[in-house]
Amino acid sequence: MSSPRIPIDRFLLAIIAAAIIASVFPATGIGETVVSWLTTAAIALLFFLYGARLSPRESLEGLTHWRLHATILSFTYLVFPLLGLGMVAATTGWLNPGLQAGLLYLSLVPSTVQSSIAFTSIAKGNVAGAVVSASASNILGVFLTPALVWLLMTRTSGVTFTTSTIVDIVAQLLVPFVLGQLSRRWTAGFVTAHPELKLVDRGSIVLVVYSAFSAGMREGMWSQTSWTDIVALLGISVLLLVIMLGLTWWAARRLGFNRPDVIAIQFCGTKKSLASGLPMAGVLFAGAPIGLMVLPLMIFHQAQLMACSALAARYAKAADADAQASG
Repeated sequence: MSSPRIPIDRFLLAIIAAAIIASVFPATGIGETVVSWLTTAAIALLFFLYGARLSPRESLEGLTHWRLHATILSFTYLVFPLLGLGMVAATTGWLNPGLQAGLLYLSLVPSTVQSSIAFTSIAKGNVAGAVVSASASNILGVFLTPALVWLLMTRTSGVTFTTSTIVDIVAQLLVPFVLGQLSRRWTAGFVTAHPELKLVDRGSIVLVVYSAFSAGMREGMWSQTSWTDIVALLGISVLLLVIMLGLTWWAARRLGFNRPDVIAIQFCGTKKSLASGLPMAGVLFAGAPIGLMVLPLMIFHQAQLMACSALAARYAKAADADAQASG
């Protein structure tokens, strides 16, 4: 009798492959421009499809679910910074000071948008709530992240921010979502009849991973620190992620949220956005070694994508099994 085969998560393999390819063949020159445009287009299409999938009633319920949004934002802008301060205090004296500053900065940036919502969708969580919370996190982050940097990172002076991030969020995320809602009369049936369109969710995340690692390679960030620091940073990132994944799941259940809401809280409340964090760092730390500053964010971002892809697949299988059992 043959031994059982170990299931392989192809999505996780795609994420790892994108990271490796970008590390060996990063997008540069015209390739950088092409990848940037492709990623932007994929994200816009992703949100258009979310809008087409969700009924207006579901969207309204997402907008009015204030307890869900308050819980997610509390994890992003209160619990995470407190853990960041704790990690800095625990590593003082043996971790590169630049990486320590990067760890604290990591805890202050907004949540991801596209991957939080994509993973929530894959895991059969509250997608409407995730759309609102993740978008709100990034809009508020334009103001909250600089304020927290000014408050907690005392060596930073002259902190400024720009409204261009808000414009990008509106143009790339909210506008496509609204257009998808308005188009439901013509598109809802087609989208529902073609579940393979969910590949857009995963494809957009793979593109983000490739783009993120390409940016890191162009910065030459691997040459700015030692391998021992990187190994230590990997361990700290995994520890921070495990704490947040466990804390969000435990707290959400204790607060009485249902399973779809718990999934949205876990995936939105544990994420940190490389897409928002990198441009913000360029403004907030002008003249500083930006590659070293964002290295913790780069590593944590990849760790969260890999861990959450496995969790999302696990939750989806559990939901399917429950549906079959009840049916």
